[in-house]
Amino acid sequence: MSVAVENISSKFEVVDQALDSQMTLSMGPQHPSTHGVLRLELQLDGEMVIKAVADIGYLHTGMEKLFEYKKYQQGIVITDRMDYLNPLGNNLAYVMAAEKLLDLEIPERAQIIRVLMCELQRIASHMVWLGTHALDIGAMSPFFYAFRQREKILNLIEAASGGRMTPSYFRIGGLMMDLPAGFERRVRQFLEDFPAALDQFETLVTGNTIWQSRTKGIGVITAEEAIDWGLTGPCLRGSGVDLDLRRDNPYSGYETYDFEIPVERDGDVWARFKVRMRELYESYKIVRQALDRLKPGPTKADAPKIVLPDRDDMRKHMDSLIHHFLIVAEGFNVPEGEVYHAIEGSKGELGVYMKSNGGPKPERVHFRGPSFVNLSALPVMSEGEMVADVVAIIGSLDIVLGEIDR
Repeated sequence: MSVAVENISSKFEVVDQALDSQMTLSMGPQHPSTHGVLRLELQLDGEMVIKAVADIGYLHTGMEKLFEYKKYQQGIVITDRMDYLNPLGNNLAYVMAAEKLLDLEIPERAQIIRVLMCELQRIASHMVWLGTHALDIGAMSPFFYAFRQREKILNLIEAASGGRMTPSYFRIGGLMMDLPAGFERRVRQFLEDFPAALDQFETLVTGNTIWQSRTKGIGVITAEEAIDWGLTGPCLRGSGVDLDLRRDNPYSGYETYDFEIPVERDGDVWARFKVRMRELYESYKIVRQALDRLKPGPTKADAPKIVLPDRDDMRKHMDSLIHHFLIVAEGFNVPEGEVYHAIEGSKGELGVYMKSNGGPKPERVHFRGPSFVNLSALPVMSEGEMVADVVAIIGSLDIVLGEIDR
């Protein structure tokens, strides 16, 4: 009997040790809550995260290698499919890098339209972030309200380019085509309704006490840590670092627009949320200013050997037809050299390194994606938090795996 009792007691001791020990949990890869095919390896003590390791690569497509096999103008369609919530921003960074190598001067109307479209795209991207972030934490209604506004913007992008998720609207040297008739009226109609939508979001989400308790003091990263990890965009400004490339390294005439850079000091999920909510209004202001500046004029650079001629001109003039044939069939040679160009994307600094060997195809193209860099700080933000809070932290980073696994 004593042996049996001793065996039973030893078994209970093993169970007690197992309960006290840490546990490793695999979270993902799945689209809900991890915002794409992201896998997290969480080391837990109960429900508290001791260590978090991000495992990426499930969506790897080799996009950067594909650029080396495509002519410069063909590479634009690849950029749409990286951060598929900010395709026009990706287009802009890529074409501006090529324009630097070519030393092209872009007409004023094309510059204004680029700013207008990129800010509309920023609002649409933030709408996806807001809706899915709220859904992650348990609020369903904001998702439908946010996607209603995004749908309006996608309709505008489709009217201008013919595409919704993959517009490929910007071209090296300008735009694919000018804005269609009635486009400005439709944008103004959207702007008339958008402030009321912003007030609705503030009521539904910002003022919600449950939302505040799920976001305040969660996933804190200090300004020093954010800089060390290379965070940019709202993630960096949510930690109190006042940096925005549209103001600090301006492009496309952003230095002439009147807008503020939202900054929050707390460095938590709530701070990053507040920064993006304030950015929505600033983008709204920029779109209004861009509309007021639009005047008739060319939308393509005066470079017939690089920029495709207008269809009507091509049908009337033989030299335009010849240029069109040569550009499409053989491409255009870009002077030998290398360049890095960065813009302020919806998620942070989107940079393009481009190297040319003098031919019609780039020798090397590399993207500095903000989602990839911002995700690297997730382990720091997650340590010491609960498992449920990890979902809120991921949502506050606003990552897209198409850009991370490029």
